[in-house]
Formats: sequence, C-alpha cells, structure tokens
Amino acid sequence: MDLRLPGLRALRGPRRLLAAAAAVVVIAGAGTWTVASADDDAPAVRRADRVMDMGDGVRVDTSYFTAAEGGRRPAVLLAHGFGGSKDDVRQQAQDLARDGYAVLTWSARGFGKSTGAVGLNDPKGEVADVSRLLDWLAKQPQVELDKAGDPRVGMAGGSYGGAISLLAAGHDDRVDAIAPAITYWNLADALFPNGVFKKLWAGIFVNSAGGCEKFEKQICAMYDRVAESGVPDAQAREMLEERSPSAVGDRIKVPTLLMQGQSDSLFPLGQADQAAKAIKANGAPVDVDWISGGHDGGDMETGRIQARVKSWFDRYLRDDKGVDTGPAFRVTRTGGVDSTDGQALLRGASADSYPGLESGPESFRLTGGEQSFANPAGASPPAVSALPGLGGSGGLSQLSSLGVGVSLDFPGQFAAFESAPVTGDLRITGSPKATVHVKSTGEDAVLFAKVYDVGPDGRQQVLPSQLVTPLRVEDAKAGKDVTLTLPAVDHDIESGHRLRLVVSSTDLGYASPVAPATYTVALKGDLTVPTAPGVGTAAAPLPAWVWWLPLAGAGVALALLLTARRRTATSAPDPALAEVPLQITDLSKRYAGSQDRYAVRDLSYRVEKGQVLGLLGPNGAGKTTTLRMLMGLIKPDAGEIRVFGHAIRPGAPVLSRVGAFVEGAGFLPHLSGRENLELYWQATGRPAEDAHLEEALEIAGLGDALARAVRTYSQGMRQRLAIAQAMLGLPDLLILDEPTNGLDPPQIREMRQVMIRYAAAGRTVIVSSHLLAEVEQSCTHLVVMDRGRLVQAGPVGEIIGSGDTLLVGTAEPVEEPVVEKVAALPGIASAIRTDEGLLVRLAADGRATRLVAELVRLEVPVQSVGPHRRLEDAFLTLIGGSA
Repeated sequence: MDLRLPGLRALRGPRRLLAAAAAVVVIAGAGTWTVASADDDAPAVRRADRVMDMGDGVRVDTSYFTAAEGGRRPAVLLAHGFGGSKDDVRQQAQDLARDGYAVLTWSARGFGKSTGAVGLNDPKGEVADVSRLLDWLAKQPQVELDKAGDPRVGMAGGSYGGAISLLAAGHDDRVDAIAPAITYWNLADALFPNGVFKKLWAGIFVNSAGGCEKFEKQICAMYDRVAESGVPDAQAREMLEERSPSAVGDRIKVPTLLMQGQSDSLFPLGQADQAAKAIKANGAPVDVDWISGGHDGGDMETGRIQARVKSWFDRYLRDDKGVDTGPAFRVTRTGGVDSTDGQALLRGASADSYPGLESGPESFRLTGGEQSFANPAGASPPAVSALPGLGGSGGLSQLSSLGVGVSLDFPGQFAAFESAPVTGDLRITGSPKATVHVKSTGEDAVLFAKVYDVGPDGRQQVLPSQLVTPLRVEDAKAGKDVTLTLPAVDHDIESGHRLRLVVSSTDLGYASPVAPATYTVALKGDLTVPTAPGVGTAAAPLPAWVWWLPLAGAGVALALLLTARRRTATSAPDPALAEVPLQITDLSKRYAGSQDRYAVRDLSYRVEKGQVLGLLGPNGAGKTTTLRMLMGLIKPDAGEIRVFGHAIRPGAPVLSRVGAFVEGAGFLPHLSGRENLELYWQATGRPAEDAHLEEALEIAGLGDALARAVRTYSQGMRQRLAIAQAMLGLPDLLILDEPTNGLDPPQIREMRQVMIRYAAAGRTVIVSSHLLAEVEQSCTHLVVMDRGRLVQAGPVGEIIGSGDTLLVGTAEPVEEPVVEKVAALPGIASAIRTDEGLLVRLAADGRATRLVAELVRLEVPVQSVGPHRRLEDAFLTLIGGSA
C-alpha cells in the first residue's frame, strides 16, 4: 500500500456483490507484459497491464504481477489512495510478487487512466469493481483457489484504498484477509464529527480528485450544499454512511490488521477503534497498530508496515501458523531527536490485547469556575490546531511529541480549566473525557475541546498530535450537560506538568456559526485520562524495523574465533588510551612485492567515543586497506593501531569489541536466520549470554522471517540479518564499508539514523562511503585520505567551513558572458553559474568585499552573498579533483 503523503495523495488510497454481472472484458487483449527488475537472486517479476471493462461503460486500468516461478499461489489486491493511481503501489506489488503472491493493482474510477466518476467507494461502483476483479483473478492459472470461482485473496491499501479493502470484505465473502491503513470506518463521522463540518479537509478532498465535477453528481451536489451552509444535513450523513465500511460492519468476518495514524486529523485513531470493536465482535482476528504518521504528515514507517502486512498475509492466506504477525496492539512512540534533521526517533510499545481508548482511567481534578467567551462574527479569527496536509515528512504531531507547541487560541474565544502538577510520569493512551455544562446566547453552540500538556512555567503548552474534538450542542440556550470525548492520542506527560482542558469557539479546520454569540462553560466533574497500563515500551533504546546492512563478514568471524582459541603476543595496553576507541599512529602498508609503492603511508588519526567518523578518499586512497588492518585481517608494515588502548594484531582479544563489515556477510542458505546468528556466535567461542541476541533480533526487525531459511530472503532481508550479526555482542566500535550500496533513498536515510543513534548511545561508528552528501549529514568527524596519506582530519563543520567558495544569489539568471567576466576578475579563481546564481571561488588574494563591488559594477542583480561549501566542494579541493 502507498503510505507516502505528498499533499493528499495518500488518500490515494448472498455476499458476492453483483456475482451474476457480466464477465470482465479485457480491452487490451492479452495485455502488455513487462519484466520488473529483481534484487540479486530474487525471482524476476512479470507485469501485465490490462484495461478491463466493468460492464457499465467504465474501464479500469489494471496491472498484474507474478513471479516467473510456476505453481498456484494466494493473490493480493492492492488499492491506492485518493487522488492517486495504481502506479503508487507498484513497488509493494513487485515485492509481494517476489515473495510468492499474485498481485493485482488497479486505478479506481476517476483516477489514473480509469474512466468513470468518483463514487467515494460506492457499493454499486468501486466496490462492485472489486468483485469483478476477483472474478478475473479466479480464472488465472497462477492463483490458488478455495473453490471454483473463489480465489484465495487478501486486500490492502492506504486511506481510500484501506476503505475499499474493508468494504470489499463486507460485500464479497471471497476476500480472505485484509490490511487497511490510515482509513475511515464511518466517513460521515470523519467529515462531520459530532455534527460539525470538517471544511478544510473536505475541500482538500474534493480538489485532490480534480474538482467537484469529477464526482458522481449526487456527491457533488451534497458537497456544494454542505459547504455553502456550513452545516451537515441528514441526507449528507446518510449518503456518506452508505459508502462507509460501518454500513457492512456486521459482515466483515476476516482476519484484519488495522494500521491507523497518530498524526491524522482526517481519520483519527477513533475510526480504527470503531472498526476493531465491530470486526472483533464478529469473531475475526484483529490486530491494531498505531503508526507515527498520518494524513497530517510524519513518519509513515512504510518499511515496517509493509513487512507486517506481508506477515499478516503469510499467516492468513498461506496458513503459515509459524509466522509472527506481531503484537495484538502496537503503538509507535518517540524516543529523542535525529540531530541531522530534527525528526523524532521512533520506538514501539505493545500489548497482548487491544486496550481500546478507555483503558486504565485516572481522574484529575480541574480548577476554573464558570467562564464565558465569544464566538466572533464570521467565526474569525479562528483558533489553529492541525494544519491539514501541511505536516510534511515531519508532521505537526511529531513536533508536539517533541515538546514544540504550534497551536493558537485567541483571547476571549475560549475557556480553560487546569489540573494541579502531575506527580510522576503520566502516559495518555486513548481518549480523555470530561463533562461540562454549556449555555449559549444562540440556539446552537459549536465548540472545540482539547487537552494541552502545560510545562512547569505555565507558558509552554503542547497540543498532543495537534488534535481537537468538535461538538455541536443543539438547543443550548437553556443550558445542557455534555460529555466531551477528546481525541485519542498517545502522549507522555512529564512529572510537574499540568493538564489544561480548553474549550474554544473556533478552529481553522472546521465550519463555525458566522453569527456572533456568547458561550458559557462550567465543569461538571473531573478530567478522566486513559493510561492503558497493559501497554509496555520495548526496553531496547533503539527502534526496530529499520536496520538493514550487510555487516560482520566471514573474515571478522574468523578473527573472533581466533580470539577464543588463540592468543597472539601483543604490546602491553596503554592505560592512557583505555577509553579511546581508536588511535592510529604512523601506519604504513606497502603493496605486495613492492618496496616503494604504498597502499597506506604514515597515517595517524584518533577517534573518540560518540563520534560517527567518515573515512573519505578517492578509489585507491587506502581506505579499505586501513579498515582491514584495523580489523586485524592484515598486518601493517609499520606503525600501530590501538583500540581502547590495545594494540591490534590478528586474533587480538580486543577485536571482540569490534563489529564490522567489509565485503558481505556469509550465511548458510538452508538454515533459518536465527540459526545462522546462533551458529555465528557459537563460532566466536564466547558465552551465549554475551551475544545479546534478542537485542540484535529487535534491531533486525525480521519478524517471522527469522524462522525461515535464508535462501528465501530478499536482498533487503539479508541486509537486516547481516546487521543483526554485526550487532551481536553490542560492539563498542562499529565499522561499515560502503554501507549504503544498493539501498534506495528512504533506506539510505534510515541507515543514516541508525549510525547516529548507535553513536549517541556512547559507542563509535566508522563509515567509509562515496556518497558525500550522505556522509555530510551522518558524520560528526571526517578523515580524508588520498594516495594512502592523510589529507585532513577533524569535525565536519571545520572541514566544510574552511572553504573559500561564495554563493552569490541573484534575482535572475546570469548570462554566460557575464559569468566569464566575473571569472576573469582579480582575486577570483573560478565562477560557475548555478540555479541560485553564481558559485565563486576566491583566489588566495581574493576578498568578498571586493567581489561584491565588482559585481555591482558589472550590474549583476545581487540579492545575497554568503559562504557556500558542501562536503563535495571541500573534498574535491582537498584531493585536487582526483576522485
């Protein structure tokens, strides 16, 4: 499923409905076949593109993915999000096909190349299309059948695609398992919560489809009517409820994995809660996973989620009872900040059963008497909580989880009630509740309730997940008691902080009455906060599911084996270096058979605890030779290497504190992942309890795959197993040679976070890489080598900042003749035109002030001048462009 969120594209996402309908007609004949690329020895995947006639004049564009190997297998239908197309789920389809599934993707009506009007998963439209796709799958020779016409099939999708998965399971009993994500249970509740119109999200929703005219006429008319009045009517609710999974909730009886976003003001956690309860009541297995991101942005945890979906299908489509499908309930929690990009670091908490939204309630007395406040004319200015779709990759909820308040309430437009300071830490997991008495000078009142986390000084306040509860109170003139069910969140309240219940009259995302009014609110009881005591956070300080790198090669295994069985005479340890991870002094290594050609010559540098050190240099600089000497695989000709004060020689005992990868981990293909790790550790001769095996497995995040033979692993799975192998024993010094080779950009970013977090725990990482932009973001220190010698060493900032390059920002592009004139100026070594303006390198006698004067004389439209030097610039300068 596609869980990425570029704007709203992540919305892109008898019981056999219309079983007697006309058979599917394939417009494109046999379709267009292509072969998708495979990783290493993974099976090749064939893709067939077809346009299918749905029988009512609508044509649906599909793609069918199968691995080249023969035999019948279960099928998976992958649905895309709102505003997207089948192309959004292509990569996941290929991955599932390689793992042995027949996968069908399609563009829903009105999206991609499919025709027809958008029906918001109309049972007579989009849902009926799924039944016709199932008819087609049942005729494919690659698809396993439960009986004639009934394929063994699962469905998955994000948001819009998640809803069609739920709906199809309720309308067509051939669906055997589903895994919907960040989706809705009742669309009327989602867009009209408690009778209040969610105007901002509804507008984004309509526009992302291409405008109102792209929808079925009755949907467009409904939207126009509600948007104009600002008040949802009964007819609008009825239309949306008919197209919601809740309409067939009593008929969804298949194993269901519900994954809902915490950063989501469109489809909040309460939607998954309703789904879980309804499907569980039908007797079906249900697991619930609260992910970090959502429609408001944040980390969608795509790799972890897709791995869990595959495990779910392995269990319930392949009937593999040995598969670990994960805990019944899991919630992602933040555990610090990535120093490179400010993103929240993630870890998981879990429970053996789903706690719901009211588990472990604790009561907090609030102070604050009866308070009156205004609903201003035109409901303006509105308070600000969530900013739909504007969270980006970080997400506003992640800001709130890191103690950054971004909400805004205007004076005179809210009432506030506050608790005493919390004693001891408090974790809110679920929906807080409070009862208040409401009066209005008008007939109806529209209120917005939220609970803030307020710091000890009273000024810092954070709105967890940036979520509010809207509430329409009808006939409020005479006064009425109402219960406020606050949004479900997972948020930690530190000791000494207070809880503040705020009830306001406006919110940016919702429609409020435009007529001015005065609301009066008084407390009618305590604030009840759910704590879900059965949910426990994993003890490991580093999050799982994102570790994948081939490490700890066979050579290192041999070195560790020698550690246990043979001792090589070495120099006495140096007590002064006992806490220094690495000290290299005058290290030299000649090429074999050569007296004057050096791979490494007179190399000296030092690495401290907590550093991520980047080892850089062009091909032939001596980096790999240095690393091999560091691991004791080859001997230096001169100089020495000390790790924590111990001199390195082959078999040195201190090598037990080093984990490394230079060429690739070797695994026995017929053994399982766990058996490979256990065998590797046994070969070191060290006690089993020193392996920290469970911590390494948590880092690997392989789930049920640990019980499978390694020969069935994809390349990414082998990488994750390899890092678990290197992490055995939790080495104090981790050495990575080209760790990002073969990884895609999201995986590279995750690898960056892995290195930073590992070093933050007090350990040290040395990484050799050609990806200079990644090294610049990952590393704290650098060692630059060229032709075997040290060129420069030091903090990244010093090496980059020592340059002589200036970026001249210009209001418009600079013509090439002008660039040539600038390059010819005295004191200028070179000038290059860039998208931003000019990149100018000063000569030894060049000065920035003189450059600016000359640019003005040449009538260059200068907007800014500042230092500009990337690691790439510094690197090429240091090695003279020989890379």
